Amino acid sequence: MPEPYIRHAVPADEETLSRLDRIAWSPLHAVQPRPQPPYPPFFTERFGPRDHLVAELDGPGGPVTAGDATGDAGGGRGRRLVGYARLGFPTSLACNRHVRQILGFLVAEEARGAGVGRALLRAAVEEARRQGARRLTLRVLGHNAPARALYASEGFAVEGVLPEEFLLDGAYVDDVLMGRAL
Repeated sequence: MPEPYIRHAVPADEETLSRLDRIAWSPLHAVQPRPQPPYPPFFTERFGPRDHLVAELDGPGGPVTAGDATGDAGGGRGRRLVGYARLGFPTSLACNRHVRQILGFLVAEEARGAGVGRALLRAAVEEARRQGARRLTLRVLGHNAPARALYASEGFAVEGVLPEEFLLDGAYVDDVLMGRAL
């Protein structure tokens, strides 16, 4: 399997990221209802392209491709966009500006198990360090065992659990807070 290529998002990625979000929606990782048209913009005033790291894989794409008319997200390099990590501040408080939080994380189903999630996570750690952060945190649903295992394998530890925080598909689900030092 080819190595994922990680880069910052650009405005031209918006439609592909929006489509990826809709295709990959699942109660395993989403607390919002399934997206319905009309779809909101992926990039917002709060989170623009520079707040997103995207993963691309070489080769012709599956259902999620972007960029030009050929479906090439890599600007002629034959890559397809298969995931993203959204990095931001956990609060607007000046007293915790030393912390960054992964506020969105997704890998296309066809790219799971290929190292894409791990590469995105490592890139998010490096980007948070580059921004001067001392800690990186995230929240994950308690029943999302694959994501929790990935995060733990990359040095994230459970720092808190909000029991039965969400009611999803008729079941109460914990909100697990994880973090690591940088």
